Amino acid sequence: MYLASHTRPDISFTVNLLARFSSCPTRRHWNRIKHVLRNLQGTKDIGLFLSNQSKEDLIDLADAGYLADPHNARSQTGYVFTCGGTAISWRYMKQTIAATSSNHAIILAIHEASRECVWLRSVIQHIQEDCGISTWKEDPTVMYEDNAACIA
Repeated sequence: MYLASHTRPDISFTVNLLARFSSCPTRRHWNRIKHVLRNLQGTKDIGLFLSNQSKEDLIDLADAGYLADPHNARSQTGYVFTCGGTAISWRYMKQTIAATSSNHAIILAIHEASRECVWLRSVIQHIQEDCGISTWKEDPTVMYEDNAACIA
């Protein structure tokens, strides 16, 4: 769980899904867990690197899956924030409110991503103030979302 939430965004979805079966895993779940571990072993030299040469724009990519969990009638929210092209914050979670449409699920996902955005901008500003860096621009954060359901 630590790797998925702090260092490896590429396994976040799979670990989130497998964690739902931790109280009663089947052989199929164990095989998927072993697959994730083999993937981690084979990609242990891959990491997240922040470059001082890249643009420092904070960008959000968010999406929602309407009724992605049909057993509980819940949709999924996923988002990732990048700074300088490197993922610095990400989350994949089951929505706490039952969305009534794909449009509603997307709005809930944007809401969660917006809350994270406010917190991230505050953290970045405090870090830069503490380090005496005044290069943070007050430009708005760009948030990308596949909103075809909102347009239709």
